[in-house]
Amino acid sequence: QVHLAESGGGSVQTGESLRLSCAASGPTNSNSCMGWFRQAPGKEREGVATINTITGFSYSASSVKGRFTISQDNAKNTIYLQMNGLKPEDTAMYYCAIKSKGCYSDSWSSQNQFEYWGQGTQVTVSS
Repeated sequence: QVHLAESGGGSVQTGESLRLSCAASGPTNSNSCMGWFRQAPGKEREGVATINTITGFSYSASSVKGRFTISQDNAKNTIYLQMNGLKPEDTAMYYCAIKSKGCYSDSWSSQNQFEYWGQGTQVTVSS
């Protein structure tokens, strides 16, 4: 059983930054896809960014390109989401997830393929 522990959420003002962390423990596959999803009130959960743990190649949603950066520290089995230039529309519960296959362009945000999920961390951006 893989366990994912997120941290780093909080309440900020428009334009400020936050960094989310997600530490994985348990039997993870070396060639995994880890990433971040978010769900705003009244909306469906959507993919934010994912990273291939072998290659470090990442994918991200167009709404966050240029503002959010996903990265990893393989030694710590941890991924990060650096969020700059936050906007009120970024307000959501952010979830970390992992799947045992790599990330691919046609499925990087396919939620049904992700086998394990964290509990989520709340990000609130006020104007």
